[in-house]
Amino acid sequence: MSPFLPLLDPALADPALLDALARIGPLVVPYSLRDAAHLPEHAARYILLDRDSSITADEVISLLDQGAEKVILSLAIAKDLIGAVPAERLLLLLDVANVSAVSDKIRSGVSGVLIKTPTVDVDFIGSVSRFFSGSSVHVLPVDPTTLPSRSTIRALAAAGTVLVIPTSSLTHSPTDAKQLNVADAFLANVTSDRQDGLFPTVVSSHLEGERTLGLVYSSIESVRESIATGKGVYQSRKHGLWRKGETSGATQDIIRIRLDCDSDALEFSVVQHGAGFCHLERPSCFGEVSGLSALERTLQSRLASAPEGSYTRKLFEDPELLRSKIMEEADELCRAESQDEVAFEAADLLYFALTRCVAAGVSLADIERSLDNKAKKISRRPGNAKPQWAQKTAGASAAEKPAPTPAPAFDIDAPIRMRTYDFAAASPSERAQLLRRPVLKSDEMIAKVKPIVDDVRLRGDAALLELTAKFDRAQLASTVVRPPFAPETMQVAADVRAAIDAAYANIHKFHSAQAEQGTLAVETMPGVVCSRFARPIARVGLYVPGGTAILPSTALMLGIPAQVAGCREIVLATPPRPDGSISPEVMYVAQLVGASAVLKAGGAQAVAALAYGTETVPKVDKIFGPGNQWVTAAKMLVQNDTDALVAIDMPAGPSEVLVIADHTCNPDFVAADLLSQAEHGVDSQVVLVAVALSAARLAAIEAAVDAQARALSRVDIVRQSVAKSLIVQVRTVADALAFSNDYAPEHLILHLADAPAAVAAVENAGSVFVGPFSPESCGDYASGTNHTLPTNGYARQFSGVNTLSFQKHITSQEVTADGLRGLGPIVATLADCEGLDAHANAVRIRLRALDESSSS
Repeated sequence: MSPFLPLLDPALADPALLDALARIGPLVVPYSLRDAAHLPEHAARYILLDRDSSITADEVISLLDQGAEKVILSLAIAKDLIGAVPAERLLLLLDVANVSAVSDKIRSGVSGVLIKTPTVDVDFIGSVSRFFSGSSVHVLPVDPTTLPSRSTIRALAAAGTVLVIPTSSLTHSPTDAKQLNVADAFLANVTSDRQDGLFPTVVSSHLEGERTLGLVYSSIESVRESIATGKGVYQSRKHGLWRKGETSGATQDIIRIRLDCDSDALEFSVVQHGAGFCHLERPSCFGEVSGLSALERTLQSRLASAPEGSYTRKLFEDPELLRSKIMEEADELCRAESQDEVAFEAADLLYFALTRCVAAGVSLADIERSLDNKAKKISRRPGNAKPQWAQKTAGASAAEKPAPTPAPAFDIDAPIRMRTYDFAAASPSERAQLLRRPVLKSDEMIAKVKPIVDDVRLRGDAALLELTAKFDRAQLASTVVRPPFAPETMQVAADVRAAIDAAYANIHKFHSAQAEQGTLAVETMPGVVCSRFARPIARVGLYVPGGTAILPSTALMLGIPAQVAGCREIVLATPPRPDGSISPEVMYVAQLVGASAVLKAGGAQAVAALAYGTETVPKVDKIFGPGNQWVTAAKMLVQNDTDALVAIDMPAGPSEVLVIADHTCNPDFVAADLLSQAEHGVDSQVVLVAVALSAARLAAIEAAVDAQARALSRVDIVRQSVAKSLIVQVRTVADALAFSNDYAPEHLILHLADAPAAVAAVENAGSVFVGPFSPESCGDYASGTNHTLPTNGYARQFSGVNTLSFQKHITSQEVTADGLRGLGPIVATLADCEGLDAHANAVRIRLRALDESSSS
């Protein structure tokens, strides 16, 4: 990021100065100048809505759709856009006197602020920057008579802020009392750690996805000339100023110059001409190009030199042949199933698609520019296929129907409905696809969370506080709350308190019945008594998610069995709210279950703190609880680290339910059960197994799903999860239960004529809900069973969380003298068989002592 931002002045008409400014960072463009013809084509723009307060939210979105990087807008306009526009696209415009009026909601809904101030008070601006910690802060002095100095730019940069300078105060000429040289402003905060004062400079190819071309050095003089001329100029350590390509012809056009995060190195993004960057006449000092850039060069070469009559020449000259190949490869990609197949077919499609582009004179840079423009759009198309393709899909036979794949976003007026498959008509591969969940790329996620986990492991509370500020946007003074908890932190409505108390009683009653109270003792042979007894796991960590919902129920489901099992330390971890507090419902449950500490952190950082401990967070022996993919990956990572010595409850994935329904089902009940799980998240898995249901009954269920979904507050989530969900039609209850056992759902709901009889055939499920009046919600909250259950098919191997999950079992054996006389020879013989002499000796030395004792 440049240490300053230029504010476009209406009077500026110097295209050379504008081009130079566009090379070093975004331009702040007043709304009235947004369509100015003299703006450089490649300039990144921040649109400033200063005086025009009548602009609508739709007009702001239109500006972003048209390519503006950010929009700088007043508090009044921002309130209508928070949540509708990504925070990184909005900057808040404030007068310095109004800074304290910004709420937490507004602060978290924008990427930063631009503060208008009469004068630049660095100390005051520093305090404002701390108030907006984690956001970018820009400062615009409104006094036009005061020219900012390089020292002011440096001081503001040290305070974490960026100065905004009107273009009328900038010049290509040397700095004087009225104007500041552009390069002087850009280099104001640059430092060098070299004795010669040069700056390491990475040169990258703009046309090849910023692929590195080489490493050079720059000086203040060379950077000044590059900014002014737009040509690659560097500093040779031996020969002084080096104008790239001056003698060889391998010149460079500068697209962008950037500073690194420490302001001690530069990156030049260039268009390289001639033989290439390297003095060996190669494109790069780091070898040949690869990937799409190499393919583009190959195709460009073949376009120029492919022999007449060759296949490549035909592709370039016969549009129908090329179109056929593109359509063929696109179809094969859609049909590919394994990762290897998808990669292979995608490579083929890219080859022919890039052939089409090269034939039309379109470069990868043109494609990337189009992709960048698409990525900037806020408005989204409905996602419907064009009629000719929608018709082909609708006309496909059942045998040709593709395997279930995530559906695109739908028009809000489109029906909210699931996809239907006839299990009997499906091929073996299609049946296998119906059982599959979305691929969980655990290796990729573990690689992403490892730096977070390592940071907490190494730096403890300091890292935890920083990560909580970054991810949860909460500025905390401390990480842990210990009992007794302050009454004001547990203030909940009377009806909520009564519901929590009732749920606590039911869950406690059921989990108390699971606890092992006595010792199991078995005399395996005369004089040999083996026993087994349970002991609580001493220290447990309970992760209670935050995010899109408050979950005191999870605190109950994890805290009660830990309490019943007798765990000595119960550490509850949950993400804080932006003001640093924990939801009072969760705090109330923490008191009920006897939590010894509440950790105000979420995500991978909370898991790491529980696994390794910090200065204030107790280390635990086992971590329980659901969470998003970051939490799951962190749990998997720490359980495999022998330094952590921590276990986890089970692998976790998106929430899921499978409902089996026959002709006796109530369509409204079935729909409600499906939606109760679909609202958890867009990746929730919802399956209805329809047992010989008529078309009319299925239509009634689908109509109920659509109607009930539209009445839900989380309809946007439900719309996406239901679109990926399945209706599987089977002939008999036995077929339905066989499918369910293969699927191994987290929740299984039975809407059957004789639901209790069907339970005997259930082999794999987290929890079963029997009959029309047993909604899954009861198990989620208060019936007594636990709602922390295996997902993603792990119900084949894992049980849900229960009291025994918080206990470990220890065995003991007591052998009398007579018992050893009978058992000892057996043990010694087996030890001899395995060649373990010391094992045999431990028995024989005792047998000899017994023989000597009895003979004396």
